[in-house]
Amino acid sequence: MELSDVIKKRRSVRHFNTKLTVTDEDVSALLEAAVAAPTAGNIQPWRFVVVRSVEARERLAAALHQRWAAAAPLVIVVCVDPRPSAARYSDRGEYLYAIQDSAAAVENILLTAVDRGLASCWIGAFDEKAVAVAVGVVSPITPVAVLPIGHSAESAGKPARRPLDEVTTWL
Repeated sequence: MELSDVIKKRRSVRHFNTKLTVTDEDVSALLEAAVAAPTAGNIQPWRFVVVRSVEARERLAAALHQRWAAAAPLVIVVCVDPRPSAARYSDRGEYLYAIQDSAAAVENILLTAVDRGLASCWIGAFDEKAVAVAVGVVSPITPVAVLPIGHSAESAGKPARRPLDEVTTWL
């Protein structure tokens, strides 16, 4: 699929076909895409927790307060270790660059999922401490995104987008 088509096809999906799984090859492709993302100073502050067992997915969904996420056969929790970014770039590295790096990894995962016929949703609103406990990560490593991934059981429509002239300034 052409990249422009993948970008336009990506949607946030919250209903997954529970009869279909995500293959090990798919998981590897998603993680390889994640670590190919750009990163400030090549620090690569990201960490990934791959959640596949039913028990772990249910525990994570409870921590998220989003039960639907447990239906996805795969959930990738994207975490960040801010220490190396902070050591090199101070506060800006800790609070901006490390997050930007992980966000680039997230988008690579989401687009690769679409390219492989999978669906996903980027969850960013959650209690970091509860999710960290659910997946067993300890501070200073912090969960920053949760990505339920599977085969869509819904037909997601095209979301409304603001016109370019409302969001763009030309100088």
